[in-house]
Amino acid sequence: MITEIKAHDLDTKQFVEQKIEEIRSTVKEGLAINALSGGVDSSTVTMLGHRALGDRLRTVFIENGLMREGEPEWVVNLFGSLGVKVELVDAREEFFSALEGITDPEEKREAITQTFYKDVFGRMVKESGAKYLFQGTILTDVDETVAGIKRQHNVFEQLGIDPQETFGYHIIEPLIQLRKDGVRKVGEELGLPEEIFQRIPFPGPALSARVIGAVTPERIDTVRRATTIVERRLEGYGAFQYMAILHEDRVTGMRDRKRDYGQQIEIRCWDSVDARTATPTRLPFDVLEGLAGEIVNDVPGIVSVTYNIATKPPSTIEVV
Repeated sequence: MITEIKAHDLDTKQFVEQKIEEIRSTVKEGLAINALSGGVDSSTVTMLGHRALGDRLRTVFIENGLMREGEPEWVVNLFGSLGVKVELVDAREEFFSALEGITDPEEKREAITQTFYKDVFGRMVKESGAKYLFQGTILTDVDETVAGIKRQHNVFEQLGIDPQETFGYHIIEPLIQLRKDGVRKVGEELGLPEEIFQRIPFPGPALSARVIGAVTPERIDTVRRATTIVERRLEGYGAFQYMAILHEDRVTGMRDRKRDYGQQIEIRCWDSVDARTATPTRLPFDVLEGLAGEIVNDVPGIVSVTYNIATKPPSTIEVV
């Protein structure tokens, strides 16, 4: 049973000091490794790990081909400016090979989990000699996995999976008692810039969690282009999270006065505090019209744009 620390009860300075002491006590003189994605959780756990271990924590960014436009280079450069060296590892071919032909949401998540932890990252851990893996698992990840809503890629022990036996290393999860609002406060305490600790959440399976059906480089490129437009246009509306989703069904549209049997993008924009519950943001209609117009004009193959108005629950924030 994990004891939750609510954001309003959190003493960030004490929390950071306690976790640093726990990390040092666990790792001792050994080596640890972690994968940085640039999201709030992974960024916070990276800074916490480096505060505790310094150069004895090796940080990598795994380029899986599923990230946002320019994300790998942006993250590596930003953390370099914070004094954290990040290695960029190209694993695009391995991830797309693992996802080939898979359409079931849970099978997709499992393919990414196995490719990341057993193949790509597992290989790196063995090469590095590290016995410990840092990851930014938070309480909401555990809740959704245990409840059977969707398997979060970073949850193991709560499902009866022993990471040491399965992957060959121990996992350290310093943030597991917190939810997103608490993690943001810890990130700020650790000196992360606001552009990081206030970032909108981004899923572990990255853009593959926003493609319904088969995941291919072409379909990821489509949702990546739409994501760039959605995030730029909705950044200033104070929403908890916003995203573009590529649907599997083809729909009839018109382009250049001709029938175009094209694809459909769904936009989701949420108001929430901790992601346990969420309601659609009541965006002005002219904002939605502007989004639709730019996506249809600038993203090849898209002829339809919709806006999700269901709440969580029964919906979930991510689609896959």
